[in-house]
Amino acid sequence: MTAFSVLDLSPIVEGGDARRALLETAELARTAERTGFKRFWLAEHHNMPGIASAATAVALGFVASQTQTIRVGSGGIMLPNHAPLVVAEQFGTLAALYPDRIDLGLGRAPGTDGETARALRRYFEAADQFPRDVMELQNFLGDPVEGQRVTAWPGAGSKVPVWLLGSSLFSAELAAHLGLPFAFASHFAPELLLQALETYRAGFRPSKQLAAPYAMAAINVFAADSDAEAQRVSTSMQQAFAAVVTGKPGKLKPAVDDITTVLDARQIAAVESRLTYAAVGGVETVRTKLAEFIALTKVDEVMVTGMIHDLDARLHSLEVTAEAIGGL
Repeated sequence: MTAFSVLDLSPIVEGGDARRALLETAELARTAERTGFKRFWLAEHHNMPGIASAATAVALGFVASQTQTIRVGSGGIMLPNHAPLVVAEQFGTLAALYPDRIDLGLGRAPGTDGETARALRRYFEAADQFPRDVMELQNFLGDPVEGQRVTAWPGAGSKVPVWLLGSSLFSAELAAHLGLPFAFASHFAPELLLQALETYRAGFRPSKQLAAPYAMAAINVFAADSDAEAQRVSTSMQQAFAAVVTGKPGKLKPAVDDITTVLDARQIAAVESRLTYAAVGGVETVRTKLAEFIALTKVDEVMVTGMIHDLDARLHSLEVTAEAIGGL
């Protein structure tokens, strides 16, 4: 049976601040746990005034402290921004505090622009070292070996599950080569989804962590009591996508009744291309769209995501999604 999980960016809404965003993220995580989702992941982004999860490991610790059983992880940590040893220590600490609940998803992009990457004291060429850094990080999380000069304390022996995330074929190939689970970012980069999944499955080599390929794909989900209401609440994310495309990211805007009153035709077309894989509607519509997505991708796990301005609508969207999943 296909598993379902949740990806959140801890959106900062207009009129709100980072504290409110993180508290609302914790409430969303508790709702995900109560309604039966398997994981709750947060993503690393920098220099984004509308995202509160930049210090991802810190935010994950807070979410884990506010929940009991759901797996908590990164979707993902952008490894070129960090030394593998530091990541191993951070996630080793999380694993010590919350045993058997922590996932470590890794991405190759910087999660920001070039100037911000330089402010992080990392450089774009660091992405070229990604395969080496992934293996170094795995070694830090594994059992120490005799003669090892540098050890992650905490971290060593924790064997925190490592995932590779991507929106291209590179990470699909690397995940297959290293025998790691693979998650594709089809919620914002849909173009190569099917090709990446095929590449991953065809090239997979069993590893100590994973005996057979395990693939996840993300889909935007906006669920409500009616198709019309779901369309309305989805307009906050449409505005957010348009802002990113135009290079002017900001706080998450309230929903509008008619998206054409705030976005022009060019912006709407750009947003629609990113929302190729989306389930927007009432429970039956969402159920149908999710079933179609699973049939198309044959993934082992689906990660749902969707930034909604109003907290009550955001929580209800997850509840309706859980109801839709229950009928699959």
